[in-house]
Amino acid sequence: MNKEILSFCSHKGFLLDNDLLKLFNEFEDIESIKIFIEQITKQTSQRIITKKILNKNKEKVEQIFLNIPNKNKKTIDKLKIKLGLSIEIIKEKEIVNKFVEDFGKGEVTDNSINNSINNSINDTIDKEIKKTQKTMNFDIGKKQNSFESVKIMSATPFVGKKLEVKNFVSYFKNRFVELKNILQENSCLKNLVSINKISENRQNISIIGIVSDKKITKNKNILFELEDLTGKIKVLVNSSKKELYEKAEEITLDSVIGINCSGNKEIVFVNDVIFPEAMILERKKSLVDESILFIGDLHFGSKLFLRENFLKFIDYLNGKVPNTPEVKKIKYLFIVGDIITGIGNYPNQEKDLEIKDLEEQFLGLVELLKQIREDIIIIISPGNHDCVRLIEPQPLFDEKYAWPLYDMKNVILTTNPCKVNIGAIEGFSGFDILTYHGFSFPYYANNVSKLILKKAMNCPEEIMKYLLKNRHLAPTHKSIQYFPLEKDPLIIKDIPDIFVAAHTHKSAVAYYNNILVISTSCWEAMTPYQEKFGNTPDHCKVPMFNLKTREIKILDFE
Repeated sequence: MNKEILSFCSHKGFLLDNDLLKLFNEFEDIESIKIFIEQITKQTSQRIITKKILNKNKEKVEQIFLNIPNKNKKTIDKLKIKLGLSIEIIKEKEIVNKFVEDFGKGEVTDNSINNSINNSINDTIDKEIKKTQKTMNFDIGKKQNSFESVKIMSATPFVGKKLEVKNFVSYFKNRFVELKNILQENSCLKNLVSINKISENRQNISIIGIVSDKKITKNKNILFELEDLTGKIKVLVNSSKKELYEKAEEITLDSVIGINCSGNKEIVFVNDVIFPEAMILERKKSLVDESILFIGDLHFGSKLFLRENFLKFIDYLNGKVPNTPEVKKIKYLFIVGDIITGIGNYPNQEKDLEIKDLEEQFLGLVELLKQIREDIIIIISPGNHDCVRLIEPQPLFDEKYAWPLYDMKNVILTTNPCKVNIGAIEGFSGFDILTYHGFSFPYYANNVSKLILKKAMNCPEEIMKYLLKNRHLAPTHKSIQYFPLEKDPLIIKDIPDIFVAAHTHKSAVAYYNNILVISTSCWEAMTPYQEKFGNTPDHCKVPMFNLKTREIKILDFE
């Protein structure tokens, strides 16, 4: 039984029936099988894969075969025959070859054509039966053991349906309910009522709602429209209450908040604002002395990619830098998006490219990553430059172009965002790490007054704290493009120990309510675009976090 396939399916959240598992065990090219399994789950939205599902989705399966890179063609052709899904194609090719051969000899007759067909079919089947009877051994121990300490806790389902208005309505309703359930646990919200239960008499109450409108009145008060599943109400924050007013200024559209207030069904006056707030009670420490590194925004393929600096980083990881004994403790490396610079991400990008082919960008990057010692587990998620959809949540890298990443034995690929648990052992639950590339960050940096004053694109930890306060990675409808799934994957439902992001090209480390907040620097020199907007990037800074001591060290390869 192939433990590598079982382990792969377990980490990805897939299940195979016994017949398919036995069939896949007959292949030496496990990487091609993994690509096939993962694509099937995306195309069919199924987590339990059976032969029956494959037969029901023959067109989708055939399309998957067409999109798998040519280097895997030999394995895929064999797989087609074994699955019985496109044996006709293989037979037809052999029949044509036989027909041409006979025609050249002048031996083509109706009977000879029939015999050729029958013989080709029988020969093909006989050959495949003999191959399936071979016993194959797989060297899987190293990869299986190395991945035991990494668990992917969230995954993005593939959805191919046409979007309608009702999908967005359902999305926001479900988001409201989830965040309402979180807020209801806050003891500061007393005498909670639904909006339709507010009477005509003035009373002290608490309300939970989604912010559907926000404006400043001529008297400089803040006027909200708050909505729940039962109705809407006007909510006023008086400008004379300075501390409360500053708090209310931070509230963004479409966020879900709680308020303590007084008033009637026409209008209520706010006494306090309660955010969902992410917090943990204690800062975990592992029993094992090992470390994690965090990087992002490599932009490999750009003329401005800092190759020599990245090679210095690789030398460090491989123990080639003197007086660095701590390097032996490094077990995990997170790369949080924009690993390549991509193509067509902005007007006239071509003039900034050193490598103008997408597949070549991935190939070149992997040549660098392969130089890193193999006992380091590399966990990689996509960003807005990586040739995946901009709509969030973003799926895994496209195997058609990023197949070199899928071939790496010590790499785990995730969606964006993603929650990953690392370092769990008996007696210790491990660290929960939330990764998010950060495409929503510019919106909040430019629309929330507190973040505007702090020039938050140059201090991204403030944006990250803001999102933790709201328990959502993009609370405002227009801050990103998103897919309205039944459950909102951008809600920070389970609170992480570490929240790591990229996109701003700024290095930052901070704590918020005991949550470690990390923003990664970049490996691309300053671009004219950044210079235009006054963003000053940090280059080649690598935060290193020790799981046992919680010591944080910033490595500098600039």
